[in-house]
Amino acid sequence: MGIVDEDIVRVREVTDIVALITQYTQLKRVGQRWSGLCPFHSEKTPSFSVNASEGFYYCFGCKEHGDAITFVRNMEHLDFVGAVERLAGTAGIVLRYTDQNEGAGRKRHKELQAHLERAVDWYHERLKTSPDAAAARAYLRSRGFTGEQVARYQVGWAPDDWDQLAKFLKISNKDLEAVGLGFVNRRQKQQDFFRARVLFPIFDEQGRPIGFGGRKLPDAEGPKYQNSRDNELYNKSKALYGINWAKADMVQHDEVVICEGYTDVIGFGRAGVDRAVATCGTALTEEHVRLLRKFTRRLVLAYDADEAGQSASERVYAWEKAYEVQVSVVQLQPGEDPDEMARENPEALRAAVADARPFLAFRVERVLGAADLTTPEGRARAAEHAVEVVAEHPDPIVRDQYVMEVADECRVAPDLLRTRLTEVLARPKEAAPVRRGASGQATRQQDEPLVRGIEPLHGAGGAGGWDDDAPPPWETGGSGEHDAGEYDDGTYGGPSGSAAVSRRPAAVPPLREGSQTEALRLALARPEEVATYLDESLFLHPTARAAFEALANAATVTDAIAAAGPEAGELLTRLSFEGTASDAVDVVARLAEEVGRQTLVELEAEARGADDPLAYGEVMRWLKLTLEELRSHRPEVEKLNQLVDWLIERRRESGDGQVH
Repeated sequence: MGIVDEDIVRVREVTDIVALITQYTQLKRVGQRWSGLCPFHSEKTPSFSVNASEGFYYCFGCKEHGDAITFVRNMEHLDFVGAVERLAGTAGIVLRYTDQNEGAGRKRHKELQAHLERAVDWYHERLKTSPDAAAARAYLRSRGFTGEQVARYQVGWAPDDWDQLAKFLKISNKDLEAVGLGFVNRRQKQQDFFRARVLFPIFDEQGRPIGFGGRKLPDAEGPKYQNSRDNELYNKSKALYGINWAKADMVQHDEVVICEGYTDVIGFGRAGVDRAVATCGTALTEEHVRLLRKFTRRLVLAYDADEAGQSASERVYAWEKAYEVQVSVVQLQPGEDPDEMARENPEALRAAVADARPFLAFRVERVLGAADLTTPEGRARAAEHAVEVVAEHPDPIVRDQYVMEVADECRVAPDLLRTRLTEVLARPKEAAPVRRGASGQATRQQDEPLVRGIEPLHGAGGAGGWDDDAPPPWETGGSGEHDAGEYDDGTYGGPSGSAAVSRRPAAVPPLREGSQTEALRLALARPEEVATYLDESLFLHPTARAAFEALANAATVTDAIAAAGPEAGELLTRLSFEGTASDAVDVVARLAEEVGRQTLVELEAEARGADDPLAYGEVMRWLKLTLEELRSHRPEVEKLNQLVDWLIERRRESGDGQVH
């Protein structure tokens, strides 16, 4: 299911990729290409190149590449459909979907968001102009809010009335409940969900409204905060307040600050830290981590994680491994509030973020900071407690680093603490605490959240996880990169065909610069000169082979890149920007020599196992002589054609264009 292919092609064709990219970085024409500073990484010398005629880009620094759709996906952090819809909207193209239900679902989604957008504007205007919002305006001023901040964050006011918003919206009961703005009361009348509250609209990462967080005024009755209930647009386990404003600063600083409240996010912004987000009335979840991982690998917790227990620590370390993130903690003094610090001492708040400590370091330092290190007994108790905390980390190298730090601080021999650590690791884990449910029956509390902030990692020992006998998810995948030894000629074994790229054995080395890459450059730059020579069987490396297959079967380079897969597509993109001035005959000769040497090795192996080894003698002598001629001088075109044709036929007959 998705967007009709023809519409995707139309979007690519009508999008001016140069105009699109110049919205993010300045480009300068250099020959047939456009060049500029890469918008994906910091650099002083331009390494970013755009091919306007083919409609794709490549950065020689960070290797980012793709077409207009890929660019929008990476810059705006959208999925494929979202990026196509964004470009189609700019171009005025009405998209069709391959599944009618999907098209209807997206239409429904947009209709609901339109209702929320109207509500955001109505609440915001109410705060600014309504007499009944005077107390709310006074409260916000007392909290340091300026008119500019109220406008930026679109803060609103829900009047203390039954149905003023519902009367304004004039939407169906189903829609009113679907967006969490109201419900039908016992009198079968529409009633507003939020009343007498300052409202903070919650947006998704694309800046679309999905819900609200409401705060009561200081003297009002009721709970301090009231958040939207989960509905068709809003899920509190996935929503992060402020992510729409924070994502650009997140990417720039490769860091996100995670706090507790809406005013904390605004306070961080007031202090110049625009990369802050807040969970919406729930603890930090795996869904939040997965979302943030799209923007950064460094997660900084700006709330008190001091009371985090062992189960919560395990989840943090599991997240760090599963999503390759680093979780750190801002060290705030008891009673310190980011919002207040932003008003009274913004420099201290910025410094606290800059000095955030890794999660384990924070916990160990809290243990030692609370201990009496002036006596031998106090230092021993502190060391014992610190070792218990260190033992929670899954990496033995990390644990040993902290053991040495604790030993220095507590004046204890490191080997004594290592022995103690071994004992702690060897003892069975304590069972989860038993508590009584509503019925009085004892239940096992397996997934206690981290106090004030972290919920369990799904699958980490609870329901819905992986099988106990199976490896965890993060150990079953991989990037496809492997450490491997290389043959002298740069070739290797493996399954044939483009599928081998994603199923490469561990012994497969990466593609090296050589005759195969140069032949691909020629096929890209001057295809007419090598059309009669090249065949997929001459490319021994799976990535090069997949790239050539895609190029041979596609009408344009752009189509070839799209069809080639990640590795081969990146290779074609890079080579298309590099070009070549090499002589076609020389390049084909080098490629034929490489394939010929490998074929000779195969023939010798076959001869050794054959009933009549002498039967291979004539062809092996001819091949050796031909290869020597290739190495000694420029080959005659007729002889080169003869060799290439023989190699192609030989490798096709063997059913494998690659090395065994």
